[in-house]
Amino acid sequence: MRRALAAVAAVFAVAALPGQAYAAGEGGTYTFDPDARPVTGEEVSADAVALKPDTVYRSRISGEQKLYYRLNLDAKTNAYVSAVVVPKAGSKVAYGDGITISVRDSSDDQCSSQDAVFGSAQYPRPIAAYASRRVDKDGSCKEAGTYYVLVERESKETSDRGEWDLELRYVSEPQLADPSSAPTSAPSSWPSSSPPPPAAATDNTRHGGAGYYDATSLETGEWKDRIEPGQTLFYRVPVDWGQQLFATAGLSNSTSAKNAYVSSALAMSLENPVLGHVDEVSPMSYSGKPASVSLDPLPPVAYKNRYDSSDDTGGMRFAGWYYLSVSLSPQVAQAYGDKPITLSLQISVKGQAAKTPYKGDAGIFAVTQGDKDAAREGRNGAQAAAADRTSGTMKLVAAAGIGAGAVLVLWIGAWTLIARRRAVAVPAAPTGGGQYPYGGPPQAW
Repeated sequence: MRRALAAVAAVFAVAALPGQAYAAGEGGTYTFDPDARPVTGEEVSADAVALKPDTVYRSRISGEQKLYYRLNLDAKTNAYVSAVVVPKAGSKVAYGDGITISVRDSSDDQCSSQDAVFGSAQYPRPIAAYASRRVDKDGSCKEAGTYYVLVERESKETSDRGEWDLELRYVSEPQLADPSSAPTSAPSSWPSSSPPPPAAATDNTRHGGAGYYDATSLETGEWKDRIEPGQTLFYRVPVDWGQQLFATAGLSNSTSAKNAYVSSALAMSLENPVLGHVDEVSPMSYSGKPASVSLDPLPPVAYKNRYDSSDDTGGMRFAGWYYLSVSLSPQVAQAYGDKPITLSLQISVKGQAAKTPYKGDAGIFAVTQGDKDAAREGRNGAQAAAADRTSGTMKLVAAAGIGAGAVLVLWIGAWTLIARRRAVAVPAAPTGGGQYPYGGPPQAW
């Protein structure tokens, strides 16, 4: 009964809370995962704090720091750790600034690494990279034991060297259903022709999120948004096993009478379900006229893609949500003002979904019906997570209600039986005005 009432109270408490808007923030802001745990990276590996699997953390890194975090790994689980680095709004970055993340064993042998750096689009925005420890038959990092995540920051002398925020994610990959049948080589070819542009939906306006946590869900179609100079918008697309993702981003013409040229005006990046960097486009220039840029054709999602050393092929190794970030240079404001410009996104997901190679619940490495619904309805990640929590709570309430009802029926039945037995056991009042035994007459229930 107490559990049922507590569950019901929780539902009404959630319903009573005011709604939270998850629209993208102003230029330079970033939405961190509200459940992220604070953690401090250490410059000495022996002092490193252990990270827990399937957990998000928030940390900081400054100057040219090299920070360690610890992993305690078994001999059978693939582990991935990503780092999203978030420079402060208005800070100065140069070509090559950024971070390198790597996973290393206790002897400092590197298992894998990836860079997240600023290229020709030299303006501050969130960028992401990941590293892993994979248990490969012929790999050097397959033993159980202590491993370290090392995050190294690179900053030029002319750049701002203050603290940058870090969002770290540690994710464990599910076990294979049949390890003996897993491929051991990378694909050699795949369809590379881009599909025709998708049709625009009747209501095709969807506003991007301000981080990976609240990225707006998209499905195949042409979508429209508004982006401000200095702003980064985030979107996510569900891509299942065997499916290919195609993406094009474009800016509309400016209504300003100016015709100024802005190099590297628009940058677009793609990250996989564990926020590992997959691909990016060469930054697009802008001169006040319509312009667009597309990702190169990527391979279909497949387990074997991991055996390719390139980011774009190797990154397409999981099913799940793939994330697009689109950034508009703050220099656009100097040429065309700070008013938002219409942004278009053409998304195509091609191919039939294939069977998962994992056993059991694949977690984030799967495309569920709920994911497809979120993409169709345009819910962002935060809203979808809230809907999942509400659904789980309602299931708990239903189960608790059924259980509480059964307990209540049993309780009433047992109480009735006890009352009847007590009534039989109570002696009748003695005649002749005698006193009741045991201190008085039976009490009424």
